[in-house]
Amino acid sequence: MQTQVPGSARTATYRINPWRTLRDKLATLSISAGGMGVLVAILLIFFYLLYEILPLFQGATIERRATFPVATLASAESPTLYLAMEEYGEIALRISADGVAQFFRSADGSNVLTETLPTGTAPVSSFAQDSETSRLFALGLEDGRVLVAQHDYRISYPDDQRHIAPRISYPYGSAPFLLTDAGPVRHLAVRDSDAALVVVGSSGGGRLYGRQWVKAEDFLSGDITVEERVLNVPDVDIKVSRLLLGPDQRWLYVFSKAGDFRVLDLREGEVVDSGRLFSAGSLVSSRLLLGGISVMVANDRGLISQWFMVNRSGEVPSFERVRDFRAATAVSALAVEHRRKGFVTVDAQGQLDIYYATSERHALREQVSDSGAVALAMGPRGDALLVEDQSGEVALWSIHNPHPEVSWRALWGTVWYESYPEPDYVWQSSSGSSDFEPKLSLSPLAFGTLKAAFYAMLIATPLAICGAIYTAYFMAPALRRKVKPLIETMEALPTVILGFLAGLWLAPFVEENLPGIFSILLLMPFAVLLFGYLWNTLPVGLRRYVPDGWQPLLLVPAVILTCWLCVAISPVLESMFFGGDMRIWLTNDLGVDFDQRNALVVGLAMGFAVIPTIFSIAEDALFSVPKHLSYGSLALGATPWQTLVGVVIPTASPGIFSALMIGMGRAVGETMIVLMATGNTPIMDANIFEGMRTLAANIAVEIGETEVASTHFRVLFLAGFVLFMFTFMVNTVAEVVRQRLRKRYGSL
Repeated sequence: MQTQVPGSARTATYRINPWRTLRDKLATLSISAGGMGVLVAILLIFFYLLYEILPLFQGATIERRATFPVATLASAESPTLYLAMEEYGEIALRISADGVAQFFRSADGSNVLTETLPTGTAPVSSFAQDSETSRLFALGLEDGRVLVAQHDYRISYPDDQRHIAPRISYPYGSAPFLLTDAGPVRHLAVRDSDAALVVVGSSGGGRLYGRQWVKAEDFLSGDITVEERVLNVPDVDIKVSRLLLGPDQRWLYVFSKAGDFRVLDLREGEVVDSGRLFSAGSLVSSRLLLGGISVMVANDRGLISQWFMVNRSGEVPSFERVRDFRAATAVSALAVEHRRKGFVTVDAQGQLDIYYATSERHALREQVSDSGAVALAMGPRGDALLVEDQSGEVALWSIHNPHPEVSWRALWGTVWYESYPEPDYVWQSSSGSSDFEPKLSLSPLAFGTLKAAFYAMLIATPLAICGAIYTAYFMAPALRRKVKPLIETMEALPTVILGFLAGLWLAPFVEENLPGIFSILLLMPFAVLLFGYLWNTLPVGLRRYVPDGWQPLLLVPAVILTCWLCVAISPVLESMFFGGDMRIWLTNDLGVDFDQRNALVVGLAMGFAVIPTIFSIAEDALFSVPKHLSYGSLALGATPWQTLVGVVIPTASPGIFSALMIGMGRAVGETMIVLMATGNTPIMDANIFEGMRTLAANIAVEIGETEVASTHFRVLFLAGFVLFMFTFMVNTVAEVVRQRLRKRYGSL
């Protein structure tokens, strides 16, 4: 028998269904649009990070700006001793072997100022430069005298046009002073400082002569007086070819043409190290890098080496080779950058090579001439290069080399930095000195990130998972409805508050009660088990007064009492086992360094922040296990514990694993707690009593202080990209594992 639907009902159904269909479609479109929007936002973040990062790995480029013959310059027939450029690369200086200094425009060689240096009738026999930044230089003369001068540039803006007025000044007088009466000054080194001027020279062979002019400033008048002293410079057993003097005026580097070296300590007046620079070949060039700590030497076989003094504890300082670079053929000229640890070379075939010492990066190799170079001059900003080649031509090149400090080794490998006893992982992006060598290793930051996450998860995982199991499976429903929202509310607590409490209260508390803290971690499980044992020994009639599932409330006084007892006996434990101070005992007896803000504090504070996330997701997964599975297991004779281990946990394992991965992601990306509770020391040490610096905290600390588009700025974006990729990979692995667990246990 068929039932007839009234016409009015058919009309109502017809009217309702289109609206319902429309709403379903709108909801579907909205949800899809929201999901696509999230994916697009993530992709935009990914590509923006790449946009900021990719310039780090681009090589250098050069472009010829001008060319003119040396014949257009004054004293063109005399060899070039020195080439230099001012800040903007518009005016260049050439000092020739006949003592003529000419300032000319680097674009066309037109004369700006020509001055004959006051050397008297004695020919120039040697030349020495203090440093690229000071612009001080010295000329050694055939009669044993030395002239010290300096090139300066005054910049003005008449009619809003830049005008550069060069000049030669004589800070120690325009008259040359006598260095030695034993003959001409064949080789020379000069170094000036606020305290003294030191000049060391050689007349040939291994005989060395030195003078020091000590400056003293009158406290009342401000007048500066100079006292001349004779330096006790020991002779060397090699034929001197080149001399270099360090910025502290202590280390004198003496090189022979054959590649032998001697390092002299001018303070003690003795030779402290000797050896050979190369196993084969002869020395053709030597320069001090920015800061004067590293010495770059090049031979006639295309090998360029970096050397510096190494101080190790309990050992005599030694002059050691740090790293090597290779040119195509013999190096004809070498120049160093004024504000970075970079340098350039031109070989005998006219090929230009651009290197950066710290990162060992070879940024460019380009043909700039048909012959080797006679002299090179780098612009102070590193964006211009003046090359005088052996064919008598001068060329001005513009250089674009913005990020030479970055390489795979500099970011992730060990690097031997200046003044360090050995290669190491170091992050130190800035310093108060302009001679600073950037140390941009991400390894200690990545290690600190994993270290903080490990200790946080070590504390949070057992507490959160065990709490979720008990709450979902054993706790009374009425109590669960109160406990679960309370724990989830903890997640809303701002992490800056947790970091503030961890840094200002928890860290000093842990330091003062260190034995008590470890007593809590060790004794708390036994205290809970003891409470459970004592509870089970009580008469059944007494235990019935507490409803099933409400027993955890009785644990609260036991937990509080155990914590109080451990803290109370902490001084006693410290006196009995650790000589009255556990921190000193750790340092002196075990050799373990202790910092107040350390990984233990971070683990406690960040574990507290991660627990709600893991607990909430894991508890939902456990509680969502179908009840018929549990009831069936119990009906077959399994105990509640067997049912939990064999049925409930495997079924909920995908959700539990997701909870752990999300919690780990939260720990890895945490910023404020690790920023305020770790001490922010970028070191690679698994010691739980030492701090760390994480990638996220490092970005938060330094992003506001860096120059936009600088190497430091882009490396911070690279750190963010590393975090992004780490989170992506963890989530991907987590999803794969979750799907496999779901497939395996989904049939239960």
